Amino acid sequence: MTLPKPTDDIAVLVARVLLGVVLMAHGLQKLVTDGIGGTTASFQAMGIPLPTVSALYATVAEIGGGLLLLVGLATAVAAILVALDMAGALVFVHISNGVFVQSGGWELVGLIGVVALLIAAVGAGRFSIDGVLAARKRPERSDAAA
Repeated sequence: MTLPKPTDDIAVLVARVLLGVVLMAHGLQKLVTDGIGGTTASFQAMGIPLPTVSALYATVAEIGGGLLLLVGLATAVAAILVALDMAGALVFVHISNGVFVQSGGWELVGLIGVVALLIAAVGAGRFSIDGVLAARKRPERSDAAA
């Protein structure tokens, strides 16, 4: 059993918007606060492979993916790119620190990744650019076809 319409679309909207805001905040922190050079140095210190490429990918995935999720455009692609970003953070940094974020654990990246995967699976919902575009593509039903 799932939530009835339009409650399900509202739930997806809330999840997309909140996830988009969190991602954009983290991406902007990498770009503006730390800078790509600082983010690269931090990634290098954590042993992340190809730290410059990884810093650029994380920044773009978080800002761009966050923005796309926020408005619901190219949602599945954006969500998968975010999930891959979080998988990298999980494997290379957080998994060895346990669960809790205050110990450097994986709970935040795990939740972000799983929510992104869930949004990729269920779609952006009606209250999104993807939803509007999909509604325009649907053929109109005539009374004869009904």
